[in-house]
Amino acid sequence: MATIDVDGVRREASLLLVENPKIGDYVVVHAGFAINKINEEHALESLKLLREAASLIFDNDKQK
Repeated sequence: MATIDVDGVRREASLLLVENPKIGDYVVVHAGFAINKINEEHALESLKLLREAASLIFDNDKQK
């Protein structure tokens, strides 16, 4: 098990499906399981896109 951090939100995730995990690795997490390691560039781009999508949803909800 590991504690993962996404923008300051911490959760527990299983590392059983990831080969040779290390502190500082970026991982894709689904349903409480780290399912794949990814490089930092891809991780940061994914986080950027998720933030943009969340912002669009939040802005849309504010306009209703």
